[in-house]
Amino acid sequence: MSICTHESMTNHHAPSALSGVGDTFRLWWQRHQQRRELAEWTERDLHDLGLSWSEMLAEADKPFWRA
Repeated sequence: MSICTHESMTNHHAPSALSGVGDTFRLWWQRHQQRRELAEWTERDLHDLGLSWSEMLAEADKPFWRA
């Protein structure tokens, strides 16, 4: 029996930890893209959704890491 392959030596948390980091980066990228797109909407687009210009600016100006 090799020490390197013994089950007690296996890090069972690494895949989920790395997956969580990837999920976070994907979420941040989505927020960045969505806020950039929102900043390009016209006053008419915002009105159709019931958003004011100031609400759009407040959302578009948020950093990507803030929900």
